Amino acid sequence: MTRPRPAQLDSPLVPKLMRLASRATVWLYKKTGGAIGGKWRVGSAFPSGVPVGLLVTRGRKSGEPRTTPVLYLADRERLVIVASQGGLPKHPQWYLNLQAEPLVELQIGRHARRMRARTATPAERAQLWPRLVELYRDFETYQSWTERVIPVVICEPN
Repeated sequence: MTRPRPAQLDSPLVPKLMRLASRATVWLYKKTGGAIGGKWRVGSAFPSGVPVGLLVTRGRKSGEPRTTPVLYLADRERLVIVASQGGLPKHPQWYLNLQAEPLVELQIGRHARRMRARTATPAERAQLWPRLVELYRDFETYQSWTERVIPVVICEPN
């Protein structure tokens, strides 16, 4: 059952602010090797933080590299990310990009890894979702704000 999203989150200013914050985070993360921008400390992640990596996809139309900060869960050699987009009704652009081209790069700290991204199967999602919510409780809130099933993405070494 969906719950209504807070109205202020649907302001036309929010996407613009998010793009600006994302660009600043990417720039700072790259300059500092993740010393700045490597932990998300907003919402349920305050004060301890959730790890952040930089996901590089290829634009499905432009073919240009697109870098997005993402929260991640380390699962052995795999990294697991969530295409939540704060519970918006549409998937984030980076998710659509990796569906078109699953070869991605994930930078953790100063180390970048080439990986192959895929959407978790329903059984994998059921197994991973509680761990992701434990990592960042707001994922559960985001899921309650949308009718789409928020995709869980598994990135495996290429």
